[in-house]
Amino acid sequence: MLLIPAIDLKDGRCVRLRQGRMEDETVFSDDPVEMAGRWVGQGARRLHLVDLNGAFAGEPVNGAAIRAIAARYPDLPLQVGGGIRDEATIAAYLAAGVSFCIIGTQAVTEPAFVARACRAFPGHLIVGLDAKDGQVAIRGWAEVTEHRVEELSKRFEGDGVAAIVYTDIGRDGMMTGPNIAATRALAAAVALPIIASGGITDLADIRALAQAARVPDRPGITGAITGRAIYEGTLDFAAGQRLADDLAATPS
Repeated sequence: MLLIPAIDLKDGRCVRLRQGRMEDETVFSDDPVEMAGRWVGQGARRLHLVDLNGAFAGEPVNGAAIRAIAARYPDLPLQVGGGIRDEATIAAYLAAGVSFCIIGTQAVTEPAFVARACRAFPGHLIVGLDAKDGQVAIRGWAEVTEHRVEELSKRFEGDGVAAIVYTDIGRDGMMTGPNIAATRALAAAVALPIIASGGITDLADIRALAQAARVPDRPGITGAITGRAIYEGTLDFAAGQRLADDLAATPS
């Protein structure tokens, strides 16, 4: 299971929100490139970048910071979300060196867009589904829909998406532990790799999530995004990745 540091961008700075509320932010750095270097130095093998302003605006706002990180670390896989609503934006990010574009709101409001984008950019699309009590939220989590996570995920199985990022909004930024039961249930329900997000606090959470990662006849939980825990120091990122690697090498 790959541990993926999150760099959430708001007004050009690195921040963390609680449950996606833009007014409840903690600023951790004014230099996103420097912050990316911090995690690279600790052994990160992928970064998760989110344009928070873009998620609300419906178009990239912090694109300059994302391009700067891609330019500094051209060999590091980056997955980027927030405000990606058309193929032109995807093309621009991929041209800048981004490896994966995460489609969130657009995947919910126009599922056919995912299929078209996967045909145009095979292997480079991830669907991001953010849920509150199992129901998918969109537009920067400002609107909760009637869609259930598992039901919607199954619609994308045949489209060629690289993975699904599943975020439990109630856990995000709250340091209360990931929703392992819901994440594993999703991994068991769909034939797509699942990247867990929200609530990871310490090594115990990494251990529990990694132990639940293997799902018979499914790709399972292949990654876990971590944010506030590594910024506030309750989780040592390098130690967390070593633990996940050790557990992956242990026969089930």
